Formats: sequence, C-alpha cells, structure tokens
Amino acid sequence: MKILTAAEDSAGWATRSDQPTILAAFANTPVYGGGMKIAPQARMDDGLLDVCVVGGVNPFKLFCMFPTVYAGRHLKIREVEYFQAGRVRVETEHPLDVYADGEFVCRTPVEVGVHRGGLKVVTGC
Repeated sequence: MKILTAAEDSAGWATRSDQPTILAAFANTPVYGGGMKIAPQARMDDGLLDVCVVGGVNPFKLFCMFPTVYAGRHLKIREVEYFQAGRVRVETEHPLDVYADGEFVCRTPVEVGVHRGGLKVVTGC
C-alpha cells in the first residue's frame, strides 16, 4: 500500500509510506471503536488528519499488540507509523475496500482530507 500526502504547495504528492500494510486508519478524533485510541494526538479543530499505519506484523505479534491501542501505546511499536496531513491519497496494487465509520465507502485509490472549520457546533449551557 502506498500512502501519499499532499505537498505543502499542493502541486504534487509526496510518498509517506510504501510498506506492506495491515491497517491504515485516518482520524480527526483520538478515539473510535469502543474506546480504541487509534489516533491519540488527533484534534477535531486542527484541520489535519491523523494517520496510523500498521505495517507487516506476524499474526501473533498483532494479537499481542492489539490491547495497546486502548491506551494509545501502539505508537511505540516499530511497525506502527503515525503522522498528520491535510490530505492523503492511498494507492494499492489491487483495489481494496475503504470503510468510514464501519460503512463501505469506495475502493482504492482514494483521497481523504479534512476541511478546517467545516462544521459549526452549538452546545447547550
């Protein structure tokens, strides 16, 4: 899986990850899936996606490291890459399904981005 980030001048793309990948998660909040801190540094208002890429890991190590996601400690594992970007493009050798919040969205290749200030929320007193 190749993960590209938009260049700062938006003129092109820079390769950020080009490794065998088990999971690539894009988030703008720290927690999902019943409390998993997949993106512990994410902020909803910073205009950036937090990207967590889990590289090729043998199944036993993956099983052992899974609980670390609930505390956000998975970022210390060598096979986990974490970065932030305004826009990300994912390319795969063969088309793969893409899901958002558990729902099928499309197949790769796909571009994912976030628009800073795109949603205004009013809360009660």
